[in-house]
Amino acid sequence: MIEARDLTKYYGRRLAIDHLTFHARKGEIVAFLGPNGAGKTTTMRILTGYMPPSEGEAKVAGFDVVEESLEVRRRVGYLPETVPLYDDMTVWDYLEFMGSLRQVPNLDDRIAEVLERVHLIDRAESFIGTLSKGMRQRVGLAQAILHQPEVLILDEPTLGLDPRQRVEVRELIREIGRERTVLLSTHILPEAQELSDRVLIINKGRIVAEDTPEELQLRVLGAQRLRLRVRGPGGAAQLAQLLRQFPGVLHVHTVDEEQLEIEAKPEEAEALRVRLARAVLEQGYDLLEMCEISLSLEDIFLQLVRDESAEDSDAESTTRKGARNSED
Repeated sequence: MIEARDLTKYYGRRLAIDHLTFHARKGEIVAFLGPNGAGKTTTMRILTGYMPPSEGEAKVAGFDVVEESLEVRRRVGYLPETVPLYDDMTVWDYLEFMGSLRQVPNLDDRIAEVLERVHLIDRAESFIGTLSKGMRQRVGLAQAILHQPEVLILDEPTLGLDPRQRVEVRELIREIGRERTVLLSTHILPEAQELSDRVLIINKGRIVAEDTPEELQLRVLGAQRLRLRVRGPGGAAQLAQLLRQFPGVLHVHTVDEEQLEIEAKPEEAEALRVRLARAVLEQGYDLLEMCEISLSLEDIFLQLVRDESAEDSDAESTTRKGARNSED
């Protein structure tokens, strides 16, 4: 439902996004992650028809964002980071105004349904200017889904919400994502990990990684990691010497007298667990715990962005060195 190819945007001489190519399918929630200034909002504005790209092309629901911008807008619901609301309108009047612009059929019934979904039905007659930031965010989400769009683009959808409201909005996004395409950006990395089917990590206008959170973890680690907590003769250090000899074990690290951390080949990790458990018991140890050590999406994000920055620094250093050699 979203297809972008070599999408590029310049602001004057500054390159904001650099030949982005990605897609998002129907029934898929894709999280767009990156530091401030990475190009997330610029990309979303292009996809919603708010601004044209400098180069490349993008299609939303099968329509070109430049050549068929009006058709794209009819099929997209957009929640920008700063929601443009009219403070002197009531919540109902604002949604009625937005719905009339979009020619939503059975508008009164649809407004009532949407207000129920975002838990604002009791504030329908409140003036928007009197609402809290969290409630204003929910009004913005209501207008984004009012016309039942095929594609939903959300820029920081839970910004300003309290923990309970975040849970409610996440549930709503999951529900919407079963039937539609959802592209969201967020600075709350656990939120992206919990919600998304796929993650796009963008840094300095370029996509540096694209995959499921689980596959990104394997890519960064290069192995699956297990933690064992044992108790028995010789302690964890003596057991570690035995486990290092197991096929499929890449590394064994002794944490303390009772804990070991083991790195294993991903394709052998499942079978290895059974063999490890059996070996621990056969050596007279009690196996108190065996669990997988997972990287959070925040860890993965920081590692990938750090690696990208290091590569850029190395490339810049090589270029400067080459320039000095040429001058010599």
